[in-house]
Amino acid sequence: MALAGALIVAYLIGAFPSSVVFGRVFRGIDVRQHGSGNAGATNAWRVLGWRLGVAVLATDLAKGVAATAVVPRIPFGPTPVDAQTLAALCGIVAVVGHVFPVYIGFRGGKGVATAAGMLIGLLPIPVGIGIGVFAVAVIASGWISLGSLLGAWAVPVATLLHPANLRYPPLFLALTFVLAAFITYTHRGNIRRMVAGTERSFPNLQFWRKRP
Repeated sequence: MALAGALIVAYLIGAFPSSVVFGRVFRGIDVRQHGSGNAGATNAWRVLGWRLGVAVLATDLAKGVAATAVVPRIPFGPTPVDAQTLAALCGIVAVVGHVFPVYIGFRGGKGVATAAGMLIGLLPIPVGIGIGVFAVAVIASGWISLGSLLGAWAVPVATLLHPANLRYPPLFLALTFVLAAFITYTHRGNIRRMVAGTERSFPNLQFWRKRP
């Protein structure tokens, strides 16, 4: 029961629909009816503007951090798994909650920011590398979706290579690969659009193209 309680709380935290709430409170719109129709931070940035987009991104990151760093410390009682496993399980459930949120009919975002928040608490160095890959890819291409995909796969590669001679539990390595695969699945529409050359880009992020 203690394990179930922790997972339920983690899911409910992850399912908080930040982009939909911020859109309705500050703009009086449902972001799912605009832009790409997705309830994630990227579409929030596009539809609501960069300030609210940053707020949505920060909230989604915080959901993942809270699920791994806060929920496991709530005294639900003894659980059949160790602390690291419990933190990982809570993080996974939070990502699932973000993608399939009970509050808004199970139509959520793609899980990238919440997964990043979860991994920040578990694997800070690999996540830092993944964020660097994400930034380079976005600046080079203007496609946030491409940066998300490459950044997601950079994390398991960095974890496998044990940066800074750190040795991570096999569970964490498996988790990074599963999340990268899951994020790839949630971006399948973006992949099709990138191949077709119709994916929407953010050219303003490609500052290297700007001229005085």
